[in-house]
Amino acid sequence: MNLAVILNHHALYRPDHLAVVYGDQRFTYAEFNRRVNRVAHGLLRAGLRQGDKVATILPNTLELLEIYWAAAKIGAVVVPLSNLLRGQGLARLLNDSDTALVVTDRAFVEHLEPLRAELPQIGSTRWYLIDADEVPGYRHYRELVTDVSDANPTGIVIHPDDPYNIIYSSGTTGLPKGIVLTHRIRVLYGLVFGAAYRITPESVILHTGSIIFNGSFLTFMPAFYMGATYILHHHFEVGSTIRTIQRERVTHIKMVPAQIVQLLQSANFNEETLGSLEMLGSVGAPLHLPHKALLQAKLPGRLIELYGLTEGFMTILDKYDLDRKLGSVGVPPPLMELRIVDDQGVDVPPGTVGEIVGNGPLLMAGYYKRPDLTAQAIRDGWLFSGDLGYVDADGFLYLVDRKKDLIISGGVNVYPRDIEDIILQHDAVAEAAVIGVPDDKWGECPIALVRLKGEIAPSLLMEWINARVEARYQRVREVLVLTEFPRNAAGKTLKRVLRADYLSAQSE
Repeated sequence: MNLAVILNHHALYRPDHLAVVYGDQRFTYAEFNRRVNRVAHGLLRAGLRQGDKVATILPNTLELLEIYWAAAKIGAVVVPLSNLLRGQGLARLLNDSDTALVVTDRAFVEHLEPLRAELPQIGSTRWYLIDADEVPGYRHYRELVTDVSDANPTGIVIHPDDPYNIIYSSGTTGLPKGIVLTHRIRVLYGLVFGAAYRITPESVILHTGSIIFNGSFLTFMPAFYMGATYILHHHFEVGSTIRTIQRERVTHIKMVPAQIVQLLQSANFNEETLGSLEMLGSVGAPLHLPHKALLQAKLPGRLIELYGLTEGFMTILDKYDLDRKLGSVGVPPPLMELRIVDDQGVDVPPGTVGEIVGNGPLLMAGYYKRPDLTAQAIRDGWLFSGDLGYVDADGFLYLVDRKKDLIISGGVNVYPRDIEDIILQHDAVAEAAVIGVPDDKWGECPIALVRLKGEIAPSLLMEWINARVEARYQRVREVLVLTEFPRNAAGKTLKRVLRADYLSAQSE
């Protein structure tokens, strides 16, 4: 089961159907497949062999798309890394993944040069730039695709459980974990999420966020599996997103909550400009209840929310369940199972908060070179998420909070999301994040960090919040106004950075 047979199939049977749009470049399936084949042959000529690791350190580019498919054709393993990585953190991931070849751009050379002596496994001729000539120690990407065949590579036997890519977790402390995902898993992404999102060959899928994160594969794989049209933006910008949806008659888009919030705040967010959308997907973090409600009011019947882990368990709140289960993150798709367990791993009844565990055919092959961590995460075939939630009588999952974000104040569990949902009901608040900070009396207490869209004094906002929370222990000690939130390349708010910055400021 070579993932790349999907691309070969559409190039053979639907050669003239529009496959990829990037900027002003448009490629049919036949054209895109030939481009990918040239990259595949170029990687083979560079000495890459089955199982070798190709690290990409790139923004959204056409070349990144090509490498994703070219690696699949030759059995190489893609290691997509964020271009926000620096220094020893970057070096550790390149070494940990056993990277054999690197593709990046001119802007990133200054960050790689101090590290190259620490990366002896990457040959001197295996450093490629997509956008620059005559940079000492680097070759241009076009060398990969010059004077090579554009026919499908042959003679390479790839098994379903061979690795396709390694996705590194964000890593709150120490070395992030490399999550190994196989050809079988990626093919199943096409099947499972293509069905869940109702993607057809006539669908037009737009992706504006970074495609180095696993969430991007939730529409990337179904788009190509179904032979649909895939539009890739270099980066997210509200105006260009809306214009593309309107111009290309986009049917499906998946975004992180921070992007959805910006979209909701746009004057051009309305049924007239976005009427072609059949699905607006939310992934990466919980979409707060007020934003869900506003989205449903302004663009009804489009939102599909996904909760899940790169390690391989997901739930989906379908757009047809949204009105009756607004606060839920849905149910597992077919072939997956969900349980809620206590600290001893014993199932708890509906309505009781516990740890979310799940299983199914999308579970990772494991953490790369870390069988010990794999055994901690997957026990008796069940993935322990580290997240807290409960199911209702109908089996719908309600995400309470990330276990690591739980605040314990005076021995009582305080869930930040409950407070955030209240804060976001204030007309002046655009975004909110609640974190726990040390408190002499209670051990920890919550504070609120907000980004405003209107005028209100922090002290008045704190009074407003504390008058509306359900319990005394949910009252926030402080409200801080930020101009922007720290985010990773996927757009997720980094609460650990917020907490670290706050504690650092307090110690000065």
